Parts: sequence; structure tokens; C-alpha cells
Amino acid sequence: MKFADASFFKTIRDFLTVYLPKQRRFSKNTVRAYRISLNLYLDYLSENMGLSLPELSFDHVNMETATAFLDWLQTERGCTATTRNQRLMALRSFAKYAAMMDSANLFIQSEINKISAQKSPSKIVEFLSDASLKALLAQPDRNKGTGLRNSFFMILMYDTAARCQEMLDLKLKDFVLDCSNPYVYLTGKGNKTRTVPLMEKTVQHLNYYLERFHPIETRKGDDYLFYTIIHSRRNQMSPDTVASFMKKYGEQAKASCADFPDCVHPHQLRHTRAIGWYRGGVPLVLVSELLGHANMNTTQVYAYADTEMKRNAIQKAMPQDGAEQEPAIWKGDDTLIKKLYGLL
Repeated sequence: MKFADASFFKTIRDFLTVYLPKQRRFSKNTVRAYRISLNLYLDYLSENMGLSLPELSFDHVNMETATAFLDWLQTERGCTATTRNQRLMALRSFAKYAAMMDSANLFIQSEINKISAQKSPSKIVEFLSDASLKALLAQPDRNKGTGLRNSFFMILMYDTAARCQEMLDLKLKDFVLDCSNPYVYLTGKGNKTRTVPLMEKTVQHLNYYLERFHPIETRKGDDYLFYTIIHSRRNQMSPDTVASFMKKYGEQAKASCADFPDCVHPHQLRHTRAIGWYRGGVPLVLVSELLGHANMNTTQVYAYADTEMKRNAIQKAMPQDGAEQEPAIWKGDDTLIKKLYGLL
């Protein structure tokens, strides 16, 4: 097979198999996302320009074509602005790498960098109320094996505020229980590991789960904590399995809890724990560390004055029946005033 530009596909291969995973140490999920982005771009070029893959080259990586590709993602595939921006970031990263490998590709990097990211709607943090959380955790039938597993998954995910994939990647060796303050190692984005303390009640649930699913006589450190059995073999549990049982329990919980959201997903447990830490007075810098955020700006999303906090602040400022009015809590506090009116 003859390629119009063999170096084009060699650069793609090295970018995905060497640069991202080995030099940048990106996680397998991040590498997979970049691979999907580049495959989509190649498929777009092939389908919309009438070219076979061997005919593609660096000449097809430019501002005009890339912009048309990003527009196609939104109009034809229904992608959001956030997804569009993620695909753009993948193209930028690839163009940068291509320029690093060959200065002749500097023009390509310049072309792709001209494309601006699209403004996306403000991120809304979806978290569960105390009543909704209680209703959700009450749904699994712990007398059944899958019910016990699913129940403990949600308990541990809430306690640690872990990402779903971090939960699925957990192995038995990641837990440190033989100490006065038990904790777990979580490996997040960029293969960065952090330690998160475990509450006493969670450790009790963990020990009960281990007795049932990881008998001590067969227990191995490299075993996945959560697994499914397919053809008599243990396999790492998948995100689809988690999404499935969360959806089922959410539908059941909605029948018994009036304020339960219409849709529930695993990440809401992480948000719920994070907002709970924030409301409980945990400093944002510590919340950021516990969540494994690389940038404090990501954690700022939890530091907004939500409806309940606003109401509590206003109630404190209002005089009770027969009581002398206290000084306004925002008097002389410009920062609090801005927070109450959504300026911060």
C-alpha cells in the first residue's frame, strides 16, 4: 500500500503510542480520548473529501478543514460545545507534537492554534440532597450478592469522592487498613496518585464486603476490588455496569423521595461529597487535594453560594419575633455581598 505521506501516519502512531502514554504519562483513558478524536478527524476527511486513508497527509491538517470538522461534529453528530472543545484540544496537541518532530510542520501548529475554543454553558454542579442520598443508598438489596456489591460501591464512592474510573481501577493492595487512620490510594487523571482517608463506618462496610467477595484464603493484592464474572472468570467491572445499576436505583428512589432528581449518575456522588466538605468548612485547597484536581480553578465550582446557603445567611440577618435586630452580616463585607448576588 502506497501512502501519499507516510510520515503523517507515523507521526500519528508515535503520538498515540509513545508521546502521550510514555513521555507525557497520560492515562489510558486520556490516550483513548485523543485516539477517538483523531479517528473522527480522519473519518471526516475520508467521507467528506472523497479521499481514502492512504491519500491523507499533513496538507489536510489546516484551519479551514479543522474548523469544518468541528462544525460537522455539532451539526451532524449533535456534539456539545464542550465535546467540540475537547476534540479541538486533541488536534492542537497533535499539531504541536508534529511541529516538535519536524519544523516543517510549524505552519500546521500555527493554523490549528488560530481556531478559538467555543464558549460553553456555565458548569452546573449536580449534587444530591441529604434525603435523596439516603433514598438512593437504601435501594440495593444487600441480601443479594450484586446488591451488596452495588451498595458498597456507592458508599465507598461517596466517602472518597472518587471518580467512577478511579473506583473501577481500585485493587486490594490500594487499601491501608492496619493503622489508626485507614486510607486508600486513588489513581486519577495523569496517573497521579492521592491518599484519601476512610471513615470508620466505611471500613466496616469494606471488611464485610471483602469477606463475601474476596475470601482471605484466595485474596491477592492485584485483584480488582469490584468485578463481574463472565464465563467463570473475574473481569474488571465496567462503567456501563455502574451506570446501569445507578439508573435503576435512581428510578426506584424517585418513587419514595419527592425531591429526587429525574436523572442520577455516578459523578453526582462525587459532587455530593465535595459540596458536603465545602459546606462543612473544609478549606478549598484541601477539597481540591482530596478530589485530585490539578488546578484549584476546577474546585472553585463548589465555592458558590447556593440557595440554601443564601437563605441561611438572610435568615441570620433578619430579626426574630420580639428580638432586637442584629447588625447585617454583610455590613462592611464587600466579598460576602458579591457572593450573595452571584458576583463571585
